[in-house]
Amino acid sequence: MAGRERMASIDAAWLQMEEPANLMMITAVLWFDGAMDLERLRAVVRERLVERYPRFRQRVVPGPLGAPHWEDAQDFELEEHLSTLRVPESAGREGLEALVGDWLGVPLDRSRPLWHFHLVRGAQGGDVLLARLHHCIADGIALARVLLSLTDPVDAGAEVPDTEAGAARAAAPGSLEAHDEDSSAVTPSEPERRPGPPGWLRLARGARSALRKGAEMVREPILAGDLVREGAKGAAALGKLLVLPPDPRTPLRGPLSPRKVAAWSEPIALERVKAVGRALGGTVNDVLLTVVTGALRRYLATRDAPLEDVHALVPVNLRPMDVPVPRELGNRFGVVFLRLPVHLAEPRRRLREVMKRMEHLKRSPEAVVMSGMLELLGRTPAALERAVVDVMGTKASLVATNVPGPRQPVSLAGSRLAGLTFWVPQAGHVGLGVSLFSYAGQVTMGVASDASRVPDPGAIIAAFQAELDSLATLAP
Repeated sequence: MAGRERMASIDAAWLQMEEPANLMMITAVLWFDGAMDLERLRAVVRERLVERYPRFRQRVVPGPLGAPHWEDAQDFELEEHLSTLRVPESAGREGLEALVGDWLGVPLDRSRPLWHFHLVRGAQGGDVLLARLHHCIADGIALARVLLSLTDPVDAGAEVPDTEAGAARAAAPGSLEAHDEDSSAVTPSEPERRPGPPGWLRLARGARSALRKGAEMVREPILAGDLVREGAKGAAALGKLLVLPPDPRTPLRGPLSPRKVAAWSEPIALERVKAVGRALGGTVNDVLLTVVTGALRRYLATRDAPLEDVHALVPVNLRPMDVPVPRELGNRFGVVFLRLPVHLAEPRRRLREVMKRMEHLKRSPEAVVMSGMLELLGRTPAALERAVVDVMGTKASLVATNVPGPRQPVSLAGSRLAGLTFWVPQAGHVGLGVSLFSYAGQVTMGVASDASRVPDPGAIIAAFQAELDSLATLAP
């Protein structure tokens, strides 16, 4: 793709939405069994990411009247987007979570294509890949599919043809001189420099096909086909969104800071969640959202906050899952406002209420309406867009994503993927992101938050695990 290409308005909306305390990045953390071959990883990223999807070798530049454009980066070097850093094994899970949280607050270098992979050496159990990608490239579901297209089935013995046709059938910066995987304290250079703790947590800046058999992605819990409505229904949904009252004042909402924090759970057996659903009459999605609701109730109680319902912004895929992700990527999704029944103390009542509210959303055109609104905002001045997004942000307290991943184990560059979690950005002044990602019969909950809003994301993880235990005891 030569020359310049105007950025789609919905993609431009996410570019304009960014501010220092709220970066519009999608962040993924993938952990592996054992060490990864760096040269093999480079080859896979070059072949299946950079050469397949033009956006990964293009930078963003202003066009006429300031409208953003994509432009080929003639000086593109893969080494500037794939760096390594090392952490001591003694750092453990908490140290790795601190590292990820630190990078959540570091903006991507806008003079280069807007993505970066960090290969983290030295973590307990094996290497970790931290991927940071700007939302203007694509939505989170598309990028999850793209990242998983780098993988192979663990038993793959032969090269698979270079095609993405099997995706749906299967079921989702640093400089070369600083690229030193043995260095434990290389400071990011401008514009990524930011204050941080000393030592190894002053992080290093040195750092093709579609899902194959065994790398399955299943359909979204809320289906695009359930959401497409026209005419008066769409207008009514928009009016309802505009008059939606602000969420109650709780520690989850308020001014944001540049400092971010992250935590994630140990993998939870998906069969355990299914068993609870079978016993109590709900889907896996219903059970997980009910457990998230109960975890928020427990957390708010520890902060002496009102136990009132709060809204979660839930991204909804509007792209057909039975066709490949287009080479141009882009954003093709909407969002719905799911009111979580925090006020209900009894878990079974919470589950029934979650099911009722989810069923209502499945019949609503809300996601399509919000997708259109985002596209419209991308054509407005950045200041106006931020004002509208801030107003909409007052109507929610968190962003919640639930993405199903491969059903069977996969490997990347020859290293078996042990687990992963990821987060999409929180628009407006929403300071909490909760993600649920299922993989190989397990589900992982991840929490990313603004340190001034939820300084202890591990507490929500602990509450989630306690709430699942509590719900499981009710299953006969």
